[in-house]
Amino acid sequence: MDANYIRERITELRMKKDVSEHRMSMDLGHARSYIHSIVSGRVLPSMTEFLAICEYFDITPKNFFDEELTESILFTRLERSARQLSERDLTFVMDLAERLAKTDSVDD
Repeated sequence: MDANYIRERITELRMKKDVSEHRMSMDLGHARSYIHSIVSGRVLPSMTEFLAICEYFDITPKNFFDEELTESILFTRLERSARQLSERDLTFVMDLAERLAKTDSVDD
């Protein structure tokens, strides 16, 4: 894995999120050309900025680098939210997810 991977991965995630380089740069609190300078190979983000980029995409650093990982951004967001729930609410969400999964498999 090299710097090209980081640039390509940022572009891939940015396109999935349907956001321009300019908008992402501004959302991260940088000059409008910040993301372009990363994807063009002029600079690499610092560790702090890399973590901010991961947060921007609602993914963990592991999600960023693990090419085998198939977890979607939505799954990562769900997991992050679930960690903040009470035991009672987590049980409710789990029951709902299991019911929806059964309904989905019946429809197939």
